[in-house]
Amino acid sequence: MRKKVLFLCTHNSCRSQMAEGLVNHFLGDRWQAFSAGTEATKVNPLAILVLAELGIDISRHRSKTMDAFAGEHFDAVITLCGDANEKCPLFFGGVKRTHLGFDDPSRLTGSEAEVLPEYRRVRDEIKVRVSNFLQEEQG
Repeated sequence: MRKKVLFLCTHNSCRSQMAEGLVNHFLGDRWQAFSAGTEATKVNPLAILVLAELGIDISRHRSKTMDAFAGEHFDAVITLCGDANEKCPLFFGGVKRTHLGFDDPSRLTGSEAEVLPEYRRVRDEIKVRVSNFLQEEQG
């Protein structure tokens, strides 16, 4: 039986969406990933683009708030930004909440060509750090 993980970030637009897509793609046999935010916005088009480069399609994902998962059980809840870490209540039955912070590439200004390397760096960092963490949690 797969374990369930919820990724939280402020807007559920970039980092949490990438984490959800990466885990479902690379660890989907052991983990089922979901994502939400303290506020809902829209999925960042550059997050969609850099995951597509790895053959992962998150173009149908939608931005959700934590309320969408009220009453659900998760084996792990992971915050990916400082704001979500501070605003995230202790919920989901007291499940251990872990904070793995990552830079926010969506705050960058400049052309797509100028900011894409940062999106790729954050994507790759999420892939490695989250995969390592969840593999340790799997036991």
